[in-house]
Amino acid sequence: MFRQARGRPEHPLDPANRYLSHSFVESPDMMNIYNGLVTLDARGRATITMPAYFAALNAEYRYQLTVVGQFAQAIVARKIKNNRFQIKTNKPRVEVSWMVTGVRQDAYAKAHPIKVVEEKPTAERGTYLHPAAFGQPAEKSVTHARQPVSGPQPKEENRTARLQH
Repeated sequence: MFRQARGRPEHPLDPANRYLSHSFVESPDMMNIYNGLVTLDARGRATITMPAYFAALNAEYRYQLTVVGQFAQAIVARKIKNNRFQIKTNKPRVEVSWMVTGVRQDAYAKAHPIKVVEEKPTAERGTYLHPAAFGQPAEKSVTHARQPVSGPQPKEENRTARLQH
């Protein structure tokens, strides 16, 4: 299940004065994703420069390379160091789609690690975020459990009539 959302962590190199605006994909890790396309030079090499805050914000890097438009071999020739990494192919001028992920290591992420599995609060047990997906009626929704209706509600016309007296 993927969900697009926005995050606004403090800038790891200037947390007192700046924010980063990020979107994110659900994952059991607080993970950032960086990607792009690059055409390698005549020697089959390219150096990718990551944002200045990259190493301060991320750890545990993972790499993915996909050659576009032709058959060629591509490797990460040099891992990230000083916010740069190098790609190498066995052919010149190859287009490569690259992706690097990193697990957040900033102060907020360290202080608030994600609990991958959590028990529902007592009031929400037996309810569902999306009851229809589990063949359950709407009354079994978490929203319904959080905002129960207390007794019969007066009809709008009766309430209006009472307010006029």
